[in-house]
Amino acid sequence: MVVLVTGGAGYIGSHAARRLLADGHSVVIIDNLSCGHIGAINALRTLPGADKRLAYIECDIADRHCVEKVLRDHKVEAVIHFAAFADLRESVFNPLKYYDNNTARAIAFLQACDAVGIQKFIFSSTCATYGELAPEFIPISEDYPHRAPINPYGHSKLALEWALLDYADAQRRANKPFACAILRYFNVAGCDTHGLLGEHRVPHIRIVPILCEAALGYRDHITIFGTDYPTPDGTCVRDYIHVDDLVDAHIAVMNDLKTNGGGDARAYNLGLGRGTSILELIEATKRVTGKNFEVRQGPRAPGDPANLYCNTAKIERDLGWKPKITSTDDIIASAYHWMKKHPKGFAK
Repeated sequence: MVVLVTGGAGYIGSHAARRLLADGHSVVIIDNLSCGHIGAINALRTLPGADKRLAYIECDIADRHCVEKVLRDHKVEAVIHFAAFADLRESVFNPLKYYDNNTARAIAFLQACDAVGIQKFIFSSTCATYGELAPEFIPISEDYPHRAPINPYGHSKLALEWALLDYADAQRRANKPFACAILRYFNVAGCDTHGLLGEHRVPHIRIVPILCEAALGYRDHITIFGTDYPTPDGTCVRDYIHVDDLVDAHIAVMNDLKTNGGGDARAYNLGLGRGTSILELIEATKRVTGKNFEVRQGPRAPGDPANLYCNTAKIERDLGWKPKITSTDDIIASAYHWMKKHPKGFAK
């Protein structure tokens, strides 16, 4: 299959491209390098078969002429859409940036896919679409009826979910072949267990690489933003899934989507199905790395809910999918070892 990966020079997208190539697919990457790195593309080019089955085009998802040309020229059969801004705290202070990129530009991209007749569309969404839930709704299932994001990042992703589901319904009514999946990630962490790829961002916004930077001595301290949440130890609780497992779920969903009649539109939670607090994550990092570092306390950050961890029963029931890397220590170790080996991230 020929699969287009948007944001394929970024953290999750590059890991997805590696897996697709390993499975024998042809991969077409578009990325404007606003968050991604050409070093990730260069790393992917070293893989067996990449010389014939990997193409990279520097292109913005909103450039319909470019996107349509890429889709047609490469005879793309499925799309996995990762390209997005993902710093929920930044989104609170710069919401228009997130609505522009994650919603408006993504709709332009979906319009290009429609013009070409793409039949499989997998969307990288987020648990931030759920918002702050009462304790009785934790762990979160996909059918939670009153999703109300508490930050613009979540709103921008939820808006595209609605657009995609309405589009899928229109395709169904027109009896056109189309299938889509909305995959709501919880907290993605870790690095490629093969050692080829990792997470390169300046500055880092995810907690695991931030903790690894502290363990490596790149930071003189880390700050916990909020220690008075209604959780067992007062710090935020999140569900951490290894990036390789996340990608594995994408492949399983892509392979299972049914395009006949346009009636296959799904949503799945992706996580471990259990929560880990920030304090627990800090202790795990110190245990895995054997390093100590200063931990300071700060005020709550705007847009951060107290509890977010998921119920994964639906994808287990439908596809038999379960994460393979379930140890928090193993997730942290994979990130730490890659960052230790690549102190400056990807080479140019």
